[in-house]
Amino acid sequence: MSAFMAELIGTAILILLGDGVVANVVLKQTKGSGSGWIVITWGWAIAVFVAVFFAAPYSGAHLNPVVTIALAVAGKFPWAQVPTYLVAQFVGAALGAFLMWVHFYSHFAATEDGNSKLAIFCTGPAIRNTALNFVSEVIGSFVLVFAVMHIAGANVAGANGKPGGLGALDALPVALLVLTIGLSLGGTTGYAINPARDLSPRLVHALVPMPGGKRDSDWGYAWIPVVAPVVGAVLASLTAMALV
Repeated sequence: MSAFMAELIGTAILILLGDGVVANVVLKQTKGSGSGWIVITWGWAIAVFVAVFFAAPYSGAHLNPVVTIALAVAGKFPWAQVPTYLVAQFVGAALGAFLMWVHFYSHFAATEDGNSKLAIFCTGPAIRNTALNFVSEVIGSFVLVFAVMHIAGANVAGANGKPGGLGALDALPVALLVLTIGLSLGGTTGYAINPARDLSPRLVHALVPMPGGKRDSDWGYAWIPVVAPVVGAVLASLTAMALV
């Protein structure tokens, strides 16, 4: 399998399962309706585990533009391949969100609250404060990338012709990393920590017909979960290099 397809399918799996657990908790008349934040954070963590385990042998399982960019900044991933990975991640995230919408279509119809429907596709702040929301996403993304670069260790640079990134054996610690970010830091903004995870599903929300109606896609906030994770990732990469 090509690295492009692995990143596309892996990111689609990540978003299908990650947005899916939010839908299962938030939408009405599902078996998991109202089960809460712990279920959401665990669901996202296991989504990361499954997606990383699948994609790691073929692409290094970046599945997130900030991981790709951070590795390139650190000189551990070729800049020439960055656009290919980013396109795959954004397209895969859109595909995953679309499949989630199809899967839960009847439950979207049973749910009247437009804010809840939007929250399934993308993140939003618990308390809207542009500066602090931005800082929250920077901190969460810094922790993600800084830890990933140490968890992956030698795998980051790749070896024996394999792409740099996460090895399959790193799927579990990375999943636990995402779990603790969600549990400890995620309550402020919903911990996007991944521009593709937020922007592509937000676009799907804007484009698909929503049974029972929907609100706008909150484009005024949308730049924060795109820009802030990149800033956090670059800072993490530079810090990791400085500490070597």
